[in-house]
Amino acid sequence: MIRLPASSDPPSRFALRRDKPLALALTMYVVGVNPRDLESSFIRAHIERLPARTVVIHGFVPTIGTRPVLSDGAVARFARKAQRLIRREPWSEEITQGYLAAFADRPAVVLAEYGPTGVRVIAACRRSGVPLVVHFHGYDSSVRAVLDEHRETYPRLFEAAAAIIAVSRSMRAALIDLGAPAAKVHYCPYGVDCDDFHPGSPATAPPVALAVGRFVEKKAPQLTILAFARAREANPAATLRMIGDGPLLGACIDMVKALHLEHAVSFLGQQPHDVVRSEMRAARCFVQHSVQALNGDCEGTPNAVLEAGASGLPAVATRHAGIADVVRDGETGFLVDERDVDGMAVGLSRLFSDVALVERMSTAARDHIAREFAIAHRLRALWAVIEDATGGTATAATGSVNWPAAALGS
Repeated sequence: MIRLPASSDPPSRFALRRDKPLALALTMYVVGVNPRDLESSFIRAHIERLPARTVVIHGFVPTIGTRPVLSDGAVARFARKAQRLIRREPWSEEITQGYLAAFADRPAVVLAEYGPTGVRVIAACRRSGVPLVVHFHGYDSSVRAVLDEHRETYPRLFEAAAAIIAVSRSMRAALIDLGAPAAKVHYCPYGVDCDDFHPGSPATAPPVALAVGRFVEKKAPQLTILAFARAREANPAATLRMIGDGPLLGACIDMVKALHLEHAVSFLGQQPHDVVRSEMRAARCFVQHSVQALNGDCEGTPNAVLEAGASGLPAVATRHAGIADVVRDGETGFLVDERDVDGMAVGLSRLFSDVALVERMSTAARDHIAREFAIAHRLRALWAVIEDATGGTATAATGSVNWPAAALGS
């Protein structure tokens, strides 16, 4: 059993995951600026499934639950501002003071979701002596404006962090190119609960290609549509079903009309997970044409690609970011270069017409995801990095962790 810093019950202001076994009661603070980001499936898994008592902190000025750590009253804010001006301190010092107050009970480790969040907590972690693990996810290691903004602060982050997480091999290389010490940067991709995705029978399914993702530049849905249009010339029964919403949806609907494919392409809009799972069970293959956006934005490791593999769907996708780690070209699907519409069309056409190939790739895809990207396996790898970052504190506190099967999934 861990000895909590103050008492067996941290202060009630903390949003604490109390449903976890007390034997796994190492306290970890998960920090993210945007509450919506903290609801994403991969970050939610960090909060709910790692063997730690988790305190969730969010907001530009740290907030736990709905309550700011520092008083938000006018008098308190005026007093803090006056003190900063008298001491000639920057605005960032007030943020640091907020995190110092949040870290007063000395968590074993802070897990910062996204690079800019890590920058925001550097000083508080350093002053409180709490090890910092920074989890990069995509835009934070690729968007040029973000990299320019943090040209000076990222090097300080790389120096201060006990460990840095990259979700793809290409992201790991990019972070090292930015100056992160190679020994600190760990490749830890996302995982998927394979029990949630029961494969259908792609080989006997009608020739349906499924795309799942937001209609944004880096997912290039218009190129998916063009590739499908070319593949359909040799496979007139083929259809494309697209799940998602976003700023490019209207343009894609117009493109489908201009190509006279309204009868062959369906736009399903944003859908809940149960609908996504059902669509994956009914499809022949999965398609995603991710590219680097003009502003540099790249994917991390798209969850939809993992979920498609767990559903036994062969994929036709681009050699982009973490996709190349998940899809094995010629074995679990086909990979093409970014913006290679003709190459994607060839891959789709082969899967529309070759049932034996689909059957082989379907089995290989499911086996590959279960072996390499099952949620339990990926969370154990992440926890090993966190344990190492604490200098053995986590191991000493929890001993040999008996991972709760119900919490981890497959």
